[in-house]
Amino acid sequence: MNELAPSTVELLREVGLDPDAVSRIVANALAEDLGPHGLDVTSVATISAEQTDLADLVARGDGVVAGLPVARATFDLAGARTVEFEALTRDGARVSRGDVVATVFGPTRALLTAERTALNLLCRMSGVATHTRAWADALAGTKAMVLDTRKTTPGLRILEKYAVRAGGGTNKRMGLYDVAMIKDNHKLAAGGVTAAYRRVREAFPDVPVQVEVTTVAEAVEAVEAGATFLLCDNMSTRVLRDTVEEVGDRAELEATGGLTLEVAREYAATGVDFLSVGALTHSSPILDVALDLRPRGYA
Repeated sequence: MNELAPSTVELLREVGLDPDAVSRIVANALAEDLGPHGLDVTSVATISAEQTDLADLVARGDGVVAGLPVARATFDLAGARTVEFEALTRDGARVSRGDVVATVFGPTRALLTAERTALNLLCRMSGVATHTRAWADALAGTKAMVLDTRKTTPGLRILEKYAVRAGGGTNKRMGLYDVAMIKDNHKLAAGGVTAAYRRVREAFPDVPVQVEVTTVAEAVEAVEAGATFLLCDNMSTRVLRDTVEEVGDRAELEATGGLTLEVAREYAATGVDFLSVGALTHSSPILDVALDLRPRGYA
């Protein structure tokens, strides 16, 4: 497998992405497109190996861009590091329809081989960032922040959660390993809130613990057991206000469950610290971006 250019590795690290993980994701996506023989049959048939071209990556809509370093990694791997990639904006920036977000120059076959994979990832990540920015804007001026969830596309979690950050949101937990989340089934299996919390604390004393609660009484029990982070699931704004009043500053509170942009500020006004929104990663439409070759002889 081709390797990433050192400058690409450095860039990925700068934005908080693991270069090895990104390389694996991109390589798998390219392999899916190129098939068992690793061949772009159309480009090989129609374009000479010596031909080079310059192309623009152009936004086809308004939104927030995310994933430019990942697109760069895609051209690295598809073009054996022969493609020059220049980002003309940064992840997290707002873009308008028609804006050129990056240019690429190199062997034309490599540009077209990388095109769809690079755009699939860039469009997906930019869509997540755009959706997240709408939530961050809706919560502006309140203390509440928007969080993502584990409802991510299998295999793309680190990219989608990065896109949430680029859009102004906050990551909660990356997986089952870094935060213990005591949900209804855990409480039922363990014999209640207090029992479940104590078992997690005994087994993993250094792992952060969050407890899902559905009533004020459950919230109080969880805090008295030692919990400092509560997930308030499907509570009405009235119940949330009561929970905030009862819990006070003894725990951070996260509201979740069917939240929409239309009610974001209403829920933030209850005094909770976070609103978690699975739709950031499971239902965001893409931000369309295209790759356009410049006419021959045009610089």
